[in-house]
Formats: sequence, C-alpha cells, structure tokens
Amino acid sequence: MNLSQLKPPAGQTHSKKRVGRGMGSGHGKTSARGMKGQKSISGYSKMRGFEGGQMPLHRRLPKRGFSNALFRKEYAIVNVGQLETLAGDTFGPDQLMQTGVVKKLLHGLKILGDGELTRAIQVEAHLFSKTAREKIEKAGGKAVEIGAA
Repeated sequence: MNLSQLKPPAGQTHSKKRVGRGMGSGHGKTSARGMKGQKSISGYSKMRGFEGGQMPLHRRLPKRGFSNALFRKEYAIVNVGQLETLAGDTFGPDQLMQTGVVKKLLHGLKILGDGELTRAIQVEAHLFSKTAREKIEKAGGKAVEIGAA
C-alpha cells in the first residue's frame, strides 16, 4: 500500500458551501448570519471567557493570595535513600542525569533526607536539606554545595 494513493471513502468529503453568492444559493443576502446583531458584522470574534454579557467567571471570583511563579526556582529532587541504591561513591547532577534518576535540571539539584544511608558517598548538589547533610556526613561521606545554577 502506498500512502500517496490513499483516498477517503465515497461520500465522506463534501465541497465547502460558499455563502453570500446570490439568493438562489440558499445562503445569499445575509450569508446565514441573520439580520442584525454583534455576530452579523464582519471581523466579529468572541472574547475568551465571554458569557453573553454576564459578568465572566474570572471576574466574579475573588482574587486572593500571591503567586511567585515568575521568579520561582524549581529544583530536581533526589532523596538520600535513592543514592544508597545507586552504584558508585560520587554523585553529581551530570551523573544523576545519565543514570536517569533526574529527568531535567531546571534551576539545580536538591538532596533531601528521606531514607537511610549506610556507606560513605560524596554528593555534589546545589542545595541540601539539613537532614540530608547530617545523614551523608554521619555515614562518613561529604556533601559539596555547588554554586548557583
């Protein structure tokens, strides 16, 4: 089968109805837009969220709180317990990306203290939680903080 020879079944496609082409066409004069009103004029486009003149939902609801989305920093998170399961004794952002533990680094890597650590490892990351740093150093390892990403 050749993809360039595929055709839709008979009767599936129809030619587009041309509006405003005389009274005999069935869609002449007002071109199926009705007599008057906002939607009958050319260039009409409805605003997103328009509710027919009723106060739209996004204006009816109260605005509260604060969003820091513009300046928020998102870190890739890895727990100490995950590092325990990995082979090797030194871990950095690049190695964790290659092993697939971290999918993407937006603003850096943060190590959290969930899980147990039984061996000495050296970890390089942009941020460490207090418990993660304690667990790494208690196991005889080293927590190295990298500069800002």
